[in-house]
Amino acid sequence: MIKLTRLNGSEFNLNALYIEQVEALPDTTISLINGKKFVVREDKEKVLKMIMGFYKDVSIFGALKDVEGD
Repeated sequence: MIKLTRLNGSEFNLNALYIEQVEALPDTTISLINGKKFVVREDKEKVLKMIMGFYKDVSIFGALKDVEGD
């Protein structure tokens, strides 16, 4: 889960596994695989770093490297 802030200041946690797309429109907009969208205060680069950190924490990157190495 990554911790994000809505434009109104309320915080929420989002499971990064469901993120399909992150855009700056100019506000950062996160689209999920189910079509739901969230507009957040964090900039696009910060969100991407949080997603990468989440993936590392749950060892997704390690699994991907093993698959690519085959």
